[in-house]
Amino acid sequence: MRYRAALHESGVVQGFQWLDGSFLEHVEVLEGRAPNDLDVVTFYRLPAGVSQMQLATKLPALVDHDSVKGTFRVDGYLVHLGMDAERLTRQSAYWYSVWSHRRNQLWKGFVQVDLAPTEDTAAAATLASLTNPGGLP
Repeated sequence: MRYRAALHESGVVQGFQWLDGSFLEHVEVLEGRAPNDLDVVTFYRLPAGVSQMQLATKLPALVDHDSVKGTFRVDGYLVHLGMDAERLTRQSAYWYSVWSHRRNQLWKGFVQVDLAPTEDTAAAATLASLTNPGGLP
């Protein structure tokens, strides 16, 4: 949620995100370990009047993979929806192929969520209730 908030603060609010990671695979049960991070590909539209270069200089900490990983515990990748169709198709196919299978080659899925912040407050409350069942400290 903090990664999304940082994107929103930079003006990136249109598009969608693909979410993946070991939390979707029940690694706690299957492999006896806790999930470590979240994998996110953000397919975004540029804010009005902002170029790719301006956006990159506006949010350098969000385009640097190591910075995103260290700050948000997210493997975050950005895909501009305004790129040419052939390149966008290649990017989409790449991420689908990477995320459609587990390491043992079994099929799996991933989640797509809208990038707009309209439901983030409710989502954050839901996540908080899951990590803190019953509201206990």
